[in-house]
Amino acid sequence: MADFVGAIDQGTTSTRFMIFDHSGNEVGRHQLEHEQILPRPGWVEHNPIEIWTRTEAVVRSGLNKTGLGASDLCALGITNQRETTVVWDKRTGRPLYNAIVWQDTRTDRIASALDRDGRGDVIRKVAGLPPATYFSGGKIQWILENVDGVREAAERGDALFGNTDTWLLWNLTGGTSGGVHVTDVTNASRTMLMDLETLDWDEQLLNFFNIPRAMLPSIRPSSSPDPYGLTLNSGPLGGEVPLTGDLGDQQAATVGQVCFAPGEAKNTYGTGNFMLLNTGHELVHSKAGLLTTVCYQFDDDRPVYALEGSIAVTGSAVQWLRDQLGIISGAEKSESLARQVEDNGGVYFVPAFSGLFAPYWRSDARGAIVGLSRYNTNAHIARATLEAICYQSRDVAEAMESDSGVHLEVLKVDGGVTANDLCMQIQADVLGVPVSKPVVAETTALGAAYAAGLAVGFWNSTDELRANWNEDKRWEPAWTPEQRDSAYARWKKAVQRTLDWVDVD
Repeated sequence: MADFVGAIDQGTTSTRFMIFDHSGNEVGRHQLEHEQILPRPGWVEHNPIEIWTRTEAVVRSGLNKTGLGASDLCALGITNQRETTVVWDKRTGRPLYNAIVWQDTRTDRIASALDRDGRGDVIRKVAGLPPATYFSGGKIQWILENVDGVREAAERGDALFGNTDTWLLWNLTGGTSGGVHVTDVTNASRTMLMDLETLDWDEQLLNFFNIPRAMLPSIRPSSSPDPYGLTLNSGPLGGEVPLTGDLGDQQAATVGQVCFAPGEAKNTYGTGNFMLLNTGHELVHSKAGLLTTVCYQFDDDRPVYALEGSIAVTGSAVQWLRDQLGIISGAEKSESLARQVEDNGGVYFVPAFSGLFAPYWRSDARGAIVGLSRYNTNAHIARATLEAICYQSRDVAEAMESDSGVHLEVLKVDGGVTANDLCMQIQADVLGVPVSKPVVAETTALGAAYAAGLAVGFWNSTDELRANWNEDKRWEPAWTPEQRDSAYARWKKAVQRTLDWVDVD
């Protein structure tokens, strides 16, 4: 058997290719950003062709830099930004519209209409999701209704839908020349169209959005010894490699953090924050504003479910400081700027650029910086931005405890923001529990590699994966309970200031 497993991590701001050995150590990587297209307020798009060409480039470069080839990889896994919606013509391979990104809010009227007439309650019960702009179903409906010719193409069976995992799988396996049209249960569970119990597309939900079933990919387990397909000799890997792992990015990070037991949780800090709590084979419907989602399904085993708290804007708020305000030259500068002050100086920043996700689900909210006085500087705004990441995570942690009765003893963390020591210390202070980062911080790609490698016997069991996990750093809480409660109360007050800002019909 080959010595390595490859993983493609197609994220919101970039695509990376990573190679791992049997110990779960990184052997090589290459990463490229892609353009964020912002045609109107609240609209966020990507160019699917650019994403595919970036994928080709990172795979080729990653192999070249390590001196490896397709024959050195026993399997390939894919993980991806979830909910981001691509619709393309299967005859030409050309997208029929830009990808509508998960952060996009143009479908707010579709979402609010679902809740007004009772369909929202059905979606919550069957799909485990609240009607929201976040998910793919409304985005597909918008494309069908607003892009000329797409409805007709869909009715003919020529228009295909997929999240970015499906788009890449189709291209990697041949595209117009026999590319496979598949997804996995975790991605399918983010559409508002899949029944969480049957793990199949639900006809009633499809009718709610008027989506032809022929547009949708077949749903497969997240890890399967029966490959979704093989990469092409003419493709970026330059040889045939079985595609055996597919997980949405946050589920992949949960696997990468080896949260295989009910009650284990992780928090990923990326463009947004995503906290997942493994609930085992039990399907727990949230009463506190969380999502019920498929955590993973390995081969023909029963699916494992999770409660998820999805936060739209965390790391991207730091990007906003860089790109829109220009007060930092790079994301890493946010820490040094924030360290210039001892506290936030009374400033709270609620980055509700795309409304508020869990646990509020308020598409009428918009971002606000409150508590400003002449005393405040850009350093206070930088500090408030880091604190916003942590307070939003506490909102979700409290909702999880309410739903599950599980009190976090330690929070496993991963993702780019975990390189920010100050932010992670604030997180421990705000939560009042230790925060732990693993040696391999890129757990999203690692989880996709684990899923692919398990399928082909590269790893024999999840116990073997647990043995690979090692702690790199731990942050202990330093705030007093009084400090913690007082600061959190002011955060909740700031959140209230963001509500009812946009009129949603």
